[in-house]
Amino acid sequence: MRFVALIFALLFGVISYSQTTQEIFESFKLQERRDVHYYFPENMDEDKKYPLIIVLDGEYLFEQVVASSKFYSRFHGMPQSIVVGIDQSKNDLRFEDCAFDAESGLPSEKGKSFYEFIGMELIPYLDLNYSTAPFKMIVGYDITANFMNYWLFKDNSIFDAYISISPTLAPEMETRVPMRLNTFENQIFYQVIVEGEQNKVTQRIAAMDQGIKALEKESLHYYYDEYKNADHISVATYGIGKAFDNIFGMFKPISPKEYKTQILTSEEPVFNYLESKYQGIVDIFGFSKPVELNDIMAIYAASRKKEDFESLKPLSDLCKKEYPETMLGFYFEAEYYEQLGEPKKALKTFEKAFQMEEIDFLTKEMALEKMDALKADFGF
Repeated sequence: MRFVALIFALLFGVISYSQTTQEIFESFKLQERRDVHYYFPENMDEDKKYPLIIVLDGEYLFEQVVASSKFYSRFHGMPQSIVVGIDQSKNDLRFEDCAFDAESGLPSEKGKSFYEFIGMELIPYLDLNYSTAPFKMIVGYDITANFMNYWLFKDNSIFDAYISISPTLAPEMETRVPMRLNTFENQIFYQVIVEGEQNKVTQRIAAMDQGIKALEKESLHYYYDEYKNADHISVATYGIGKAFDNIFGMFKPISPKEYKTQILTSEEPVFNYLESKYQGIVDIFGFSKPVELNDIMAIYAASRKKEDFESLKPLSDLCKKEYPETMLGFYFEAEYYEQLGEPKKALKTFEKAFQMEEIDFLTKEMALEKMDALKADFGF
């Protein structure tokens, strides 16, 4: 009996911790059962928060979004995210879910129920059972891309980011979207992906694009990507990765271009750039990110290049917190004292650095050379 229980536990564990799962969701709002797919990052940490990405047209887009999410979180700075795909192709459900009145452009009765299913059942269920971050995104294509705009009609949208792929716009949507985006004071991301091939809504999408571009709001992050060689079908496979690049750009490590054009040209203390970058992540996405070694080294290099040695002190304090076992914190602090003209403090701090673990370019030999130089110069 214990052996059977053990086998069941192992089987349940495999199912529970597999990356992609599927379930039938009993919806009270829709009065029907819906197929839903879930992707959970490997080795999820209960102490971490994960952005939530809702994918409409799940049969077609879910796997693409999951693949892009995994790739970008692995190599390009995007945070690991929970991805949820809602199937809509069976019996042409997508047209019922996303139907709108031909005159008003507002959702049909079934559309209202589908709207409530996502906002009042599915998302609360995920928030309750998983470590979701406040930041939420929705992805749609064609008619489902139009449908997701209805969350903009609320004063407080549950979504912070929208990826709209070749939208089929309801009446007046080309003016309503810019108007609604202009009302939000919180940070919001809106990405449009379109094909080069002309269709019956091309001019209306262009009008919406111009209306959004005319807005002057610092809190709105708008991106419009057109793929000249794509048609209405193939465009669904284009641009999702680019959209993640746009929306989660703040998560990427400091690039050489960013270093040259933004850090070196700024008149503010160098450390302010790093502080602002990581505080911005907290403010927009609702959770903190460990400070990357790449970014620390970029700020260190800029501090020396611009002779902004005051930035070395807060940088050293940050390193003691983020990389407590390494030389970083004490080595940078020692250089700060050295530039400040306090050789005794510098020597003692280099000695502390010498006792810590090496990291990146910093070695015990470098600390020893600094100590020997100070002793020779000042006769300690």
